[in-house]
Formats: sequence, C-alpha cells, structure tokens
Amino acid sequence: MTELPSARGAEVGRRIGVGLMYGLWKPRVLGAWRVPASGPVILAVNHSHNIDGPMVMGVAPRPTHFLIKKEAFIGPLDPFLLGIGQVKVDRDTTDRTAITHALGVLAAGGVLGIFPEGTRGEGDFASLRAGLAYFAVRSGAPIVPVAVLGSSDKPGRLIKALPPLRSRVDVVFGEPFEAGDGSGRRTRKALDEATGRIQKQLAAHLENARHLTRR
Repeated sequence: MTELPSARGAEVGRRIGVGLMYGLWKPRVLGAWRVPASGPVILAVNHSHNIDGPMVMGVAPRPTHFLIKKEAFIGPLDPFLLGIGQVKVDRDTTDRTAITHALGVLAAGGVLGIFPEGTRGEGDFASLRAGLAYFAVRSGAPIVPVAVLGSSDKPGRLIKALPPLRSRVDVVFGEPFEAGDGSGRRTRKALDEATGRIQKQLAAHLENARHLTRR
C-alpha cells in the first residue's frame, strides 16, 4: 500500500497559495460557501492558464489535492509538490498509483482537484476526459464545478507567462452535484452517461459564471 498524499501537506500548500495568490493578484471569490464543509468532494476546474491550479488551492475553503501531470514534477518542484499533497499522474497510461492516491484522498474525506479537460486549453469544458466521471461514480463524492476567469485574458508586462500583477482573477464555485444516476453502476455505458451529465453541468456553470462576472 503506497502512502496517501499528505492532508497536512495540502493544508501547508493552501497557506502558501493564499499568500502567493492574494499577494500577486486580486482574486475575487464567489460561492466558496457551496463547497461542502466536510466529506469527500471533487473540484472540477476549467483550465486555461498555469496559475489556475495554484489559484484554486489558495482560495478554496478546504485544502485541495490536485491531479497534476507528471511533466510538472521536475527538479525541486517534484519533492515540493509531493510534500504539499499533490498527486502526480501519467496521462499517457492507466496510472494505477495515481488512481489509488486519488481514490484514497476521497475515501479519507478529502478534496480532490481535477482539470477534467486533461490539459490546458480554452478553459471551456468542451472536451472532457473520462477520469472525472470514474472518480465521481466510484467514490460517490459530489462534484463542485469551479470556473477560473481572467487568468488568461492578457500576459503580464514583467513575466509574459503570468497574468498582469495585481490584476483581478475571478473564481466562481458552483452548486455540488452527483455524477452518477444513483444505481452505482460503473460500466463503460454508465461512465459515458455520467460524463455527458457532467459536461452539461460544467458548461452551464461556466456560462453562469461568465454572466455573473461579466467576463
């Protein structure tokens, strides 16, 4: 049995995120109260910029363990990310260790963060991988949709890879919902149907978040 990602480490990561995100930018957080105060939760986050994950880690009301591609775990970032409870995943194969770690986080009543699009893109939830449905149906954890808006509007003047310093980034948390149909089925058909349900919910949340924030 491999050791599960550290809950204490994730809390340290959250505190670091708070300092960095509020120190460098101006996060406006809406709906954080919708995140259940206890028990397993999956945060499904749109992904259009590298700071989206750290931003959610810093503004979420609970410590979050993100599934992060193994390519990010380079040099000193490897022990650092593992130390703050993040989950390394190989996207090119069925990564059994990552699956075990992610399900372990949820089984322990923790918060799992997932970029359901699998990679950085338009951030519009247009193409979802099946992983989110699998974790939600397998664990029974509710999904909270999260929209990060403004992180990719324009590059910063000093560091092109980052949003302009002190610019506003909106993070909108949506209503929790169940991905499964209540039957507990985990067949390919059930997961495909769950993915369809998830995509509709996430797209609707993103549209609502854009309307709410006027972005």
